[in-house]
Amino acid sequence: MGHSNNVTEFVLLGLTQDPRSQKALFVIFLLTYIVTMGGNLLIVVTVLASPSLGSPMYLFLVYLSLMDAAISTVISTKLIINLLCDQKTISFSACMGQLFLEHLFGGAEVFLLVAMAYDRYVAICKPLHYITIMNRQACFLLMVVSWAGGFVHSVVQLLLVYNLPFCGPNVIDHFICDMYPLLELACTDTYILGLTVVANGGAICVVIFICLLTSYGVILSSLRTHSQEGRRKALSTCGSHIMVVVLFFVPCIFTYVRPVSNSPVDKFISMAYTLITPMLNPLIYTLRNAEMTNAMKKLWWKKLAIDRMRMHHSY
Repeated sequence: MGHSNNVTEFVLLGLTQDPRSQKALFVIFLLTYIVTMGGNLLIVVTVLASPSLGSPMYLFLVYLSLMDAAISTVISTKLIINLLCDQKTISFSACMGQLFLEHLFGGAEVFLLVAMAYDRYVAICKPLHYITIMNRQACFLLMVVSWAGGFVHSVVQLLLVYNLPFCGPNVIDHFICDMYPLLELACTDTYILGLTVVANGGAICVVIFICLLTSYGVILSSLRTHSQEGRRKALSTCGSHIMVVVLFFVPCIFTYVRPVSNSPVDKFISMAYTLITPMLNPLIYTLRNAEMTNAMKKLWWKKLAIDRMRMHHSY
């Protein structure tokens, strides 16, 4: 243990101190978590079980769903348990683990959204070359790059915090272990470190957000040459992608692109991209995507048919 600290655990204050509100929040977040897991796993199962959804776009969607399920699990489980317990502590190592995983999945998702934008760009702007450009190797490479990007990002975050001296106050005014609340507790001047965090978290978000919006701009402007039907379909997929990108990046940018501070507003903003977005993504993608909804219906009818045959045979 290289860090000179006598803090072995942190206390997470969470969203509220009021016991009645805590019970209500427990129910809300438990439901949110169940819906998030259900929705995302439904997408995974549908894509893997439907031969018609074999294109790279749906492969990326499976990964997005898995990342959303993962980030939601890392954040929600601790939050839900803490809403029930009186003792809202998290050990130093568990706190570092949560910080690492949260940034690993979050970082990987940022890069994955870029891969998805590139995929749409190729599909809409270079349709004839789509199959050759987005071949298996290209998809695999994009996935590896997004995981590697997330990994490097979260290792940097972890290294910045891990060796800080924590000597006194150990109360985190938040429901998760995140960079800013931890920097506030360190017994040293963290101004320069804070700038590093802004560079590592904030700058990535801003640059990628601008790139993504620009790329969707290019895609949408190229639609003028497409047929009405093609335009409608492309607008529908791009529309849902843009919604997801905005939901994910706007709160991220708000959280990381400013001087280190930990205000109560932060908690609600980080709720947006750690709890709400993972729950909405499946809805956004399935409700706006005819192929997805059709595949789900087919699977459902198939299951009903099989069940009916089983019933029939058992008589």
